[in-house]
Amino acid sequence: MADLRRDAWGHGLLAVAHAVTAAGAREVRVDGEGEVEMLRLEGIVGVAAGEPDIDPSILYGLPGADGGARPVLRLTGRVMSTKPLHAGDAVSYGYTFRATGDTTVALVTGGYAQGVVRALGNSAHVEIDGALRPIVGRVAMDVCVVDLQGTAAPVGAEVTYFGGTGAAREAIIRWSEVTDMSPGELVAVAGSHAVRGWEA
Repeated sequence: MADLRRDAWGHGLLAVAHAVTAAGAREVRVDGEGEVEMLRLEGIVGVAAGEPDIDPSILYGLPGADGGARPVLRLTGRVMSTKPLHAGDAVSYGYTFRATGDTTVALVTGGYAQGVVRALGNSAHVEIDGALRPIVGRVAMDVCVVDLQGTAAPVGAEVTYFGGTGAAREAIIRWSEVTDMSPGELVAVAGSHAVRGWEA
């Protein structure tokens, strides 16, 4: 039995239910009878009671999974614009970050409305073009600011907050340290608030 409560931990109930049953799960644990009925119409056995026995760390590729399973959720954003900063210039609400030298910052889609927890400002990194770059200043509702540290990033460039196969693969570990939330809580929040897409 796989644990697919809370929209499959933010990963998307229906798609995950199809994937886990195709991989051999006999039934899935969901939140209520409405979801049980929805899955029945898809030919999937859903239950609203019982204790799942498939390790969710392995199922969702969370840190600590046996064999270092690949994360199955990747949270991304895009570079909206870039701006040069001079030494002493500040960004975002309350000016909690001031540049110590000349640099360029990027305004990136993704804020606390998409599950990028506010506490991550000045405390976590994102991946841009294969390298980790720090989030600077306070995380806003729909955007955050990233210090490009002397590199360039074109408008529209993809930004990975956590997951995938690159430098941000296990960034959720740092998020957990900063926020005192578990990796499971963090992926569930991000997955349920972000716009969802699928990739192979």
